[in-house]
Amino acid sequence: MMKENVIRRKIEAGQPMIGTRISSAWPTLTETVGATGLYDYVEFLAEYAPFDQYDLENVARAAELHGMGSMIKVDFQNRGYVAQKALASGFQAVLFADHHDAGQVRETLRLVQAEFAGEGGLMGYTSRRWIGYRTSRSQREFAGMSAKSVFAFMIEKREAVENIDEICAVPSVDIIQFGSFDYSMSCGFDRTEREADVKAAELKVIQAALRHGKRPRAEIQSPDQAGYYLDLGVKDFSLGSEMSIMLTYWRNEGEKLRSLIPGGN
Repeated sequence: MMKENVIRRKIEAGQPMIGTRISSAWPTLTETVGATGLYDYVEFLAEYAPFDQYDLENVARAAELHGMGSMIKVDFQNRGYVAQKALASGFQAVLFADHHDAGQVRETLRLVQAEFAGEGGLMGYTSRRWIGYRTSRSQREFAGMSAKSVFAFMIEKREAVENIDEICAVPSVDIIQFGSFDYSMSCGFDRTEREADVKAAELKVIQAALRHGKRPRAEIQSPDQAGYYLDLGVKDFSLGSEMSIMLTYWRNEGEKLRSLIPGGN
């Protein structure tokens, strides 16, 4: 297959990107996002959702139909296996969760980069959808294609925030995103108890990413929240999440309808 990596192209061109998060592996949902013509990529939240390898191929195919990129978020424990299978299925980017320091980041990158002389990767030649299900692509072509993959990291642990400069200095780290919920938990408090401290940590992460030439991404639920990040120099956004979008609609509109129906409460 060897489709153009849309996310890599936009990074190299310095263009802004908008993505959105999905939890359903139903490819029609990905196509629905693509049909808007507004999103650069979909992010499949494999960290939280059930899926199989057929789903990974179908989500990637659906994104390609609309010229979109595809990202997958994977959990820490089985990150190498899931990320390799997602890349082999056609995903263009991987978002890794729960790293604490630069050493862990470097080891993760080794798991998802091709083993080519002197380049330090551990991933072998992958005869899957990525190369068209055949071995006609040369090993050099495969290594070059692998090098185009985009790797993003959640900065959501107290130690990761403390080590942010070292993490951002690791080659092949492309995108950085702060995670407020896990950061708060790793610090031993609820996010709502110390909002100022959480925002200060987020600002530290964004500023470090920009200093090191990395792409900080902001996760927002509404365009109204973008202004703060745009003023900081952020140009990559994750807008909304499938489950949050549905829950917000069902709760708000359901409450309104209940209030209109006599005896509905």
